[in-house]
Amino acid sequence: MEATTTERRKFTGEQLAEILAKHKKWRRGEADGARADLADAYLAGANLAGANLAGAYLADANLADANLADAYLAGANLARADLAGAYLAGANLAGADLADAYLAGAYLADANLADAYLAGANLAGADLAGADLAGAYLADATNVPVGVEKNDPPEPYVRRVDGAARAAYAQRYRERHPEVPVVERLDARILEAIEATPASFNMGVWHSECGTMHCRAGHAVLQAGDAGRELERQHGTRAAAAMIYRASTGRTPHFFASNEHALEDIRACAAAQTAASTPEPGQVP
Repeated sequence: MEATTTERRKFTGEQLAEILAKHKKWRRGEADGARADLADAYLAGANLAGANLAGAYLADANLADANLADAYLAGANLARADLAGAYLAGANLAGADLADAYLAGAYLADANLADAYLAGANLAGADLAGADLAGAYLADATNVPVGVEKNDPPEPYVRRVDGAARAAYAQRYRERHPEVPVVERLDARILEAIEATPASFNMGVWHSECGTMHCRAGHAVLQAGDAGRELERQHGTRAAAAMIYRASTGRTPHFFASNEHALEDIRACAAAQTAASTPEPGQVP
């Protein structure tokens, strides 16, 4: 992807302020609120420092050289957006969709990119010093800075987000994406399937040709049933699995971990999910 000068939607300062105000109301669930739709918007050089655009729709927007310092963009859709040279220091992009985004030269120091979806993104010259990339999805991303690994890292499952925050994110994601199936106790169910047929688990394939072997993403799609397979048909296995995981657990696991690391994490997550679903003594289940 390259920066483009294609004609885009333009907004006056007053119009943009109104969009942000309505978006804030939408976030609060107020009747007169509206999700910010800035798809294809021309916002190059705009000052959006500290703006709350969580969950906003910014696909294909031109944000080149925009000031987004400390902006709240968690869960925002920035797919294919042009963010060349944008200043995103301290921005919260947790869980944001940045698929195929153009981030060449973007300043992302100390940004929160936990669980962000960066598949196919161009990170040429991007400054990611101190950025939180826990669980970030970088498959097929290009020009990834040295030190930001796409393969199985030594400690792939160090999580900085607590369970309550993940649950809140999952709930928001479900509200924004009602078409994505929710699988309760997703990792526990995947673990049950693996333990029933150990040979069915292989992180080296999405699905084997014979249909009897699946990686973690493939198992997630299967657990979602017909709705999961339809999502896979539309978006591919890894994207569909990432969406199912976000809606079901509030996070996206590392789909390129080794069998050992992946199974270790599946077991840990399954134990936590089972414990959370088990009533305390005296509680009604």
